[in-house]
Amino acid sequence: MQPRHLLLALTVVFFWGINFAIIKLGLRQVSPLGLGVARFVLATFPWIFFVRRPQAPLSLIALYSFFMFALQFGFLFTGMQVGMSAGLSSLLLQLQVFFTIGLSIPLLGERPTIWQALGAIVSFSGIAVVAAHMGGDISGTGLVLLICAAAAWGTGNIVSRIISNTYGSEDMLGLVCWGSLFAIPPLLGIALVLEPAAFMNSFTQFDWVSVGSIAYIVYIATLFGFVVWSSLLARYPVAMIAPFTLLVPVFGFLGSSVLLGEPMQPWKLAAAALVIAGLVINLFGARFSRLLTR
Repeated sequence: MQPRHLLLALTVVFFWGINFAIIKLGLRQVSPLGLGVARFVLATFPWIFFVRRPQAPLSLIALYSFFMFALQFGFLFTGMQVGMSAGLSSLLLQLQVFFTIGLSIPLLGERPTIWQALGAIVSFSGIAVVAAHMGGDISGTGLVLLICAAAAWGTGNIVSRIISNTYGSEDMLGLVCWGSLFAIPPLLGIALVLEPAAFMNSFTQFDWVSVGSIAYIVYIATLFGFVVWSSLLARYPVAMIAPFTLLVPVFGFLGSSVLLGEPMQPWKLAAAALVIAGLVINLFGARFSRLLTR
């Protein structure tokens, strides 16, 4: 990998990791669903007028948007507000890898390897460590919502794979912009039904922290991050690029500690070690086994 591309990959995962602390800052002023609506409105307009529409049918784009954007970020933002620290949120969301693998069995006919199954067991044992330490900035509701967010992301990955297999590789920026458009109605409708007062207050009492948080989430974490990441995936093998996402929880914990002052208790480090170890087993287990056999 060329040095500048290596730097770009590290920059993207750094921005994605820090993004969880930025979300937490934004939620101090903006309601969870309000933050979701603002994110996807700004990720849609005016870009949608300049970006080619994906070749997939609008119904399939809407399905992708519902899981990947509306449900994932609705659960994520709400879970972080009701009781989940930024660092742990960055960690728990990586469970999407195993939800993707699990859903690929009945929906895509794929067979998981023994290493993927072992990795899932190790990672979910890290979730058990988190569940055993509920209280303070961690609630059972927040934990369940973060797991739901990871499941929604995994489902969105399956829909994305179906789109790719059926209609060819899509331009990621186009899929993000058009997908963001379809995420607005469900998030807006739920917000007006469940939290109308909080939703309206979010946009009448903006401060600079809220504005900066939304700008970071939309323009840096979403648009810049996805465009650069998709360009790297187009240039290099997935096996070379995907492991960089293991650094997202690392930067997530560092960002939450520096920006929010979240404590780094030993049990959090233990949970992080187990989840990341499971991801490493999933990505590299078969390769290590072949090397040992040789």
